[in-house]
Amino acid sequence: MKITAAVSYEGLPCPKLAEVELDEPHPDEVQVRIVATGICHTDLLCHAGLGVPTPRPIVLGHEGAGVVERVGAGVRGLAVGDHVVLSGASCGLCPSCRAARPTYCRESHRLSFGGARADGSSPLRRNGERLHGAFFAQSSFATHALAPERSAVKVPADLPLHLLGPLGCGFITGAGAVFEAFRLRPGQSIVVFGAGSVGLAAVMAARIAGAARIVAVDTLPGRLDLARALGASECLASGPDTAAQLREIERHGFDFSFNTTNVPAVYGAAIECLANEGTAGYVTRPRGEWSLNVAFLLAGGRKLQGILGGSANPQVVIPQLLTYWRQGRFEFERLITEFAFEDIGTAWAACESGAVVKPVLRV
Repeated sequence: MKITAAVSYEGLPCPKLAEVELDEPHPDEVQVRIVATGICHTDLLCHAGLGVPTPRPIVLGHEGAGVVERVGAGVRGLAVGDHVVLSGASCGLCPSCRAARPTYCRESHRLSFGGARADGSSPLRRNGERLHGAFFAQSSFATHALAPERSAVKVPADLPLHLLGPLGCGFITGAGAVFEAFRLRPGQSIVVFGAGSVGLAAVMAARIAGAARIVAVDTLPGRLDLARALGASECLASGPDTAAQLREIERHGFDFSFNTTNVPAVYGAAIECLANEGTAGYVTRPRGEWSLNVAFLLAGGRKLQGILGGSANPQVVIPQLLTYWRQGRFEFERLITEFAFEDIGTAWAACESGAVVKPVLRV
């Protein structure tokens, strides 16, 4: 079928809308009419060629939400008309997948960034020539997408579907880090570096989990104001004295730090602020050289923890987050600014500049 998609070509400042052709769904896939999709920094980096290498031309997008229009012959858990949030790619067969930890699927890197399905095919073509697709098993910068059934999370039809896409990546990454990776307990403390969509989701999750102290660190006053409104107990403007300021707040250090930035100095501060046996979690790679103080880690039994997708099972955690939203405790809608799909250039620039926290394209 013919659809409209935003295609990433070399040398363009942002993806370009074009008419493309979408395959029939494979037996394990559903065809989804995309209602809205978030823009993530991973999309920005991959489009610019600065992130994980991806083939070109490609249709990016991995925070899609929409309505199931067709189901493959082998699909059993979803039906036409179901509302779904699309999550990441996984094989369904490896030990991590069998343990309901699809974020750490051993095939997830290839399936997310390789531009093709597991069998090597792409669901997209233009003018008869192959376009790379299946980005994070969805390529949701489009009016329609194909996704494996296991990557689609059914959500209640009474929820605002146009706001739910970022639950599949940005929001579950931040909240899942607190709930699943850290398993933060009531009375513990956390520092969140970077008050973007991932960091603010972590702030809200820490409040829900009962953290006694939640400190948000960012360079933008408006982001810190929002963090305070969403549950941060203290906010700090990031700078060369951040680690010392954090020690003034918690003399013996924090139980957790969560770094959502790629600033090398922040990696150091995220470790220096830890209490004995504290954990520093990170979801990015440093932009530049960074020297790890191994002696400081060793002396206090401190830990570094890489976190992908919040270490969360989307089929479990996305419904959990929606329950918290209904209760007024996970106000993710406050992070979203909506743009028309046709205004993807404006939304792209707003995401790059940090003018908005989470841009969402209404398709």
